[in-house]
Amino acid sequence: METVPARARAYVAGVALAALICLAPLPTTRVPWWAVALPAALYAAGEWITARRSPGACQPVLLAGAFLLPPPAAALVALPGALLARVDQRPVLLRRIWRAAEPVLAVWAAARVFGLLGGRAAVASADFPYALLPAAAALLVFCAVLALLDGGVLLAAERVPARRAWRGLFTRSLAPLAVHGLAGLMMAVLWRSRYGPAASLLVLLPMCVSWWAFAQYHRERAAHQATIRALVQAVEIKDGYTRGHGERVGQASMMIARELGMDDERVEVLRFAGILHDVGKLGVPTRLLRKDGPLTPEERRIIELHPEYGHEMVRGISFLGEARAAVLHHHERMDGSGYPYGLVGDRIPESARVVAVADAFDAMTSTRSYRRARPVEAALAELERCAGTQFDPRMVDALARALGTYGWRPAVTADEVPAPRPPSSSRAGHGEAGREAVGREGVDRGEAGREVSGGPPPAAGRDGGAAPGRQEARR
Repeated sequence: METVPARARAYVAGVALAALICLAPLPTTRVPWWAVALPAALYAAGEWITARRSPGACQPVLLAGAFLLPPPAAALVALPGALLARVDQRPVLLRRIWRAAEPVLAVWAAARVFGLLGGRAAVASADFPYALLPAAAALLVFCAVLALLDGGVLLAAERVPARRAWRGLFTRSLAPLAVHGLAGLMMAVLWRSRYGPAASLLVLLPMCVSWWAFAQYHRERAAHQATIRALVQAVEIKDGYTRGHGERVGQASMMIARELGMDDERVEVLRFAGILHDVGKLGVPTRLLRKDGPLTPEERRIIELHPEYGHEMVRGISFLGEARAAVLHHHERMDGSGYPYGLVGDRIPESARVVAVADAFDAMTSTRSYRRARPVEAALAELERCAGTQFDPRMVDALARALGTYGWRPAVTADEVPAPRPPSSSRAGHGEAGREAVGREGVDRGEAGREVSGGPPPAAGRDGGAAPGRQEARR
């Protein structure tokens, strides 16, 4: 996000000012400098090593500082690591300030609560069972402050609705932070024990195993992403006409899923479904995808096999989950006239119903070689007209709500200069959604059905109706 809204910059500036206020009493805080420097250096070194694959892995050190030090000194522990951490996205300075200010406020608040509840006295006297109570309260405050600040930046920078900005932020982070908090408390108790600070470092050994496991998890996710990129690139090399279409369908599918309140894991799977929905085109002869003239009935039947080809290609990729069903059924229609199996209504998998709407919407709002992109409002009106017969009304409504919040930026998917669509008497009385999502059928069911196919304007003459042109069954 290179262009940051003014209100987001103001929000970050306010958070940074609050962090500076928390650090202001440092000159009058009585604490040995080495007691601050040691955890600060440890945190900075740990973040430098693990930040790329396991961000936040060194939070036990931060929490140990909150359990050991007065609030201003504890907040200072987070500052060097945050300021020295590498920032890859722009604007670098603003992001660095944000990453420094947020943990400073969270640690200060946790240390304040821990001290008010007598936690530092309990740690100093090695009263470990009693120390659990103030530690739990401090951990909840630490987690709440992080969630509050993260939700605020989503609201200010990404324009996420207030009802969704903080959804799940606290609950998702509570479990991992509870583990980090327990490790931090053990570090603090050992630090104050007769064994000294060196003994507290032993607590980090099991945490290192945890960091390694997180690194393995991130490597696995990177492998998943590489698999999907390879499949998408193969499709786009074969059919460059719709370059970028899969990514945009994945984005629209994700917007619909989030609006429906699906959890993050399922949202990610539906993004994969949108990206890979046309992977079966790898099994379709290139000459058919690039054919200039009308398709014969036999050629249409071959192209209509692409969902089954796609399903065969991805069925063994276990991490795709329900995305595999979306690849197979994204051309089904609610009235049962779709393919490959003619499923009706709720018998169509929910993931496929999401992708079908996203697919038709992106096709209508993308510029093609034979016509310019349609306005978002016109595309939505067409989807709503076909809701209940072709598309699931819930998915259409969810997309409309998401677009009302976030908007949409249509993209060019062909190198040719768009040409105005010629009038066609065979198109009279038909909307845009019927034919675009059905594929290259040769039956004039409406514009959105044909748009999903990616075809140019039909030419009258075949079967007494509209004959799809060169790209009619591409999607």
